[in-house]
Amino acid sequence: MADPKGFLTTPRQGPPRRPVELRLRDWREVYEEMDRGTVEAQAGRCMNCGIPFCHVGCPLGNLIPDWNDLVWRSDWAQAIERLHATNNFPEFTGTLCPAPCESACVLAINDDAVTIKQIEIEIIDRAWDEGGVYPVQPEVRTGKKVAVVGSGPAGLAAAQQLTRVGHDVVVYERADRIGGLLRYGIPEFKMAKHRLDRRLDQMRAEGTEFRAGVNVGVDVSAEELLAGFDAVVLAGGATAWRDLPVPGRELTGIYQAMEYLPPANRVQEGDLERSPIDAAGKHVVIIGGGDTGADCLGTAHRQSAASVVQLEIMPLPPETRPEHQPWPTYPMIYRVSSAHEEGGERLFSVSTQKFLGDDDGRVRALQLGEVVFEAGKFVPVPGTEKELPCDLVLLAMGFVGPEKGKLLEGLGVEYDARGNVARDASFMTNVPGVFVAGDMGRGQSLIVWAIAEGRSAAAGVDRHLTGRDVLPFSIAPTDRPIS
Repeated sequence: MADPKGFLTTPRQGPPRRPVELRLRDWREVYEEMDRGTVEAQAGRCMNCGIPFCHVGCPLGNLIPDWNDLVWRSDWAQAIERLHATNNFPEFTGTLCPAPCESACVLAINDDAVTIKQIEIEIIDRAWDEGGVYPVQPEVRTGKKVAVVGSGPAGLAAAQQLTRVGHDVVVYERADRIGGLLRYGIPEFKMAKHRLDRRLDQMRAEGTEFRAGVNVGVDVSAEELLAGFDAVVLAGGATAWRDLPVPGRELTGIYQAMEYLPPANRVQEGDLERSPIDAAGKHVVIIGGGDTGADCLGTAHRQSAASVVQLEIMPLPPETRPEHQPWPTYPMIYRVSSAHEEGGERLFSVSTQKFLGDDDGRVRALQLGEVVFEAGKFVPVPGTEKELPCDLVLLAMGFVGPEKGKLLEGLGVEYDARGNVARDASFMTNVPGVFVAGDMGRGQSLIVWAIAEGRSAAAGVDRHLTGRDVLPFSIAPTDRPIS
């Protein structure tokens, strides 16, 4: 184990955050690096439990006690090898994952969990700085061609795994740049895009081919895809957003989060001087209290919004783990993200009843009311209705599944009861040779699940094409390991 007494003598210490007044002036990442000594001391808090429940909490099965011990011993070179053994992109999870591993940490039963997520990002950042990340070339070439549709974390993980075992992999992306929501959905202050770009450079050097600006199903038909490749991995995500069909929805000034966030990211890419949906000087209301809503919140702050209010239909979560969500489950507790630190108001147990417009057809306010959850549904509380002034509304209420357009229709894939693309234990759909990974098959979920599913789908593809068993399954669609 690491420091035998570390969990007793060393208190938890998280990464420093840049001062709010400074970070609101730019789009740089919020968190700063920790010094090496502090990180090694934090790794020493790991108890290397006989049964490491952090493995259960992590969908990737990251070997967390192993690399904690190596960091504590200052063996950073071996730490990145152990980290990369289960996670293709620790810089993505180290910045974006909500760290269910920490909720499952044994130390978290009655103390503060080990700072697993921060140790992870420090390992990969140091590895990049010191040349510990390099292209991994396949030992043999199979001659098999695989198409990966979608370049988010699931597609990239599948592509890298398949390239490294010798397949010829082409990744298609309908946007003009590779990265999916990592590129245009995640704000720069949450994950700087140089993290994505240098990983893509590594993948290109390994032999993965990227084709951006190609809408598969339209520019390349499903028939052409099946004819041109030995296998296909569908990794297009769950991009069909949830709408809010209430009176006044047609008013100008009401946008989906994924209509708002991409232009803001394009400003950072240098494509635009100013976003066409800009919160500067406006009273903004964000409907939805999840991570996407927080991304909208931080973006609106940096665009100099006059005010921001975030609405959540669920009640205010408790400060500590509730009894019905016992350790090691991921508890729904009150969390304050870096964006919430920066300002704005949060309202819980409220539901939007209608939007109100001015004479020009623009939204000027919304009417909301309090709700309570009874008999499996939200019930309005009479007499609690009020108007909330706003001239920009952002809908961040999640996604309902994959877009059922020409690609999925042309392939003839079947769907499960939730409307996601159905697959078997090897991640293959009802169409032989067509596999699905990530949110397109799982439904809206975490980035760590996307990477895990991409790895697992790659294992299924390789076994289907070659009959060999050289890639480990991370998970099965049922969330149970495959024997």
